[in-house]
Amino acid sequence: MASNQDVAVITGAGSGIGRTAAQALAEQGYRLVLSGRREHRLQETAATLVGESSNVLCVVCDVTREAEVNRLFDATVAAFGRVDLLFNNAGRGLAERELPEIDVAEWRDVLDVNLTGMFLCARAAYRVMKHQTPRGGRIINNGSISAERPRPGSAGYTSAKHGVSGLTKTIALDGRAHHIACGQIDIGNASTGLGERMSQGMTKADGSSRPEPTMDVTHVGQAIVFMGSLPLSANVQHMTLLATNMPFVGRG
Repeated sequence: MASNQDVAVITGAGSGIGRTAAQALAEQGYRLVLSGRREHRLQETAATLVGESSNVLCVVCDVTREAEVNRLFDATVAAFGRVDLLFNNAGRGLAERELPEIDVAEWRDVLDVNLTGMFLCARAAYRVMKHQTPRGGRIINNGSISAERPRPGSAGYTSAKHGVSGLTKTIALDGRAHHIACGQIDIGNASTGLGERMSQGMTKADGSSRPEPTMDVTHVGQAIVFMGSLPLSANVQHMTLLATNMPFVGRG
């Protein structure tokens, strides 16, 4: 269980995996900062959490905007004094398209949210963790199994998630001197609103479309709790968490 002084920042906390992570961390006693673009969704997440309402702060933030990200972490420090854990979760997908059909504006938007947004949040958290007392903290980046194996028609999303893997490894290396640990969780077919399309049918490499198994999203929250529970002398560098029977290992 977390110390009653531990502070976790969660981006994309208004729904899905972010909300589930918030619920799991709240049960462990973390003080939470919930971030997302829509205030009412953040308040909905806050209403589902156990513990004192004074231990939860909601901050509207677009992670692609540097000034808003800086305000998020300024507000966190003003409210709670430090940052112990960042779950760098905010992201977006892109409709399935072959490369010639991808609009450049869409490409840039997907990379801006999924990669630049993660960089901005990680950078802001790193700055706080480097100088706080006690020094250090943990950053968990939400990658994707697309960071290892793409789906058809996913060039923008897959490229961004490959970038996240590089960012994770670099933070883990640079953070050593400051007691900052960084790891990545790649999630496959969690049963969120976004993930429901998996059970309805996904395009395969041979052009066919078939439904895929999903897993309960609460397992993701449990995994985040585990990664965050380790002392800073230990780190889960890379975790892949997926529905057991989904087409990922071998030929599916």
